Amino acid sequence: MQVAVKLFAHFRNNRFKKEVRTIAPGVTVGAIVTELSIAEEEVGVVLINGRHGSLDQALAEGDILSLFPLVGGG
Repeated sequence: MQVAVKLFAHFRNNRFKKEVRTIAPGVTVGAIVTELSIAEEEVGVVLINGRHGSLDQALAEGDILSLFPLVGGG
């Protein structure tokens, strides 16, 4: 099945902005994060089809996964 993965801020460095990936059924957000060599602790916001998601959530055909890093400052 195919899902679109969108990366934001420094997650794009040496990666991509948006990519369509072919994955097996049941693959979780966490598995994609690991595959992209992003530490789970660095993930601030997970959106699936524009709604909040979690690292243990399984993806479905046609989903759009957006990953945002933690934001610091003040």
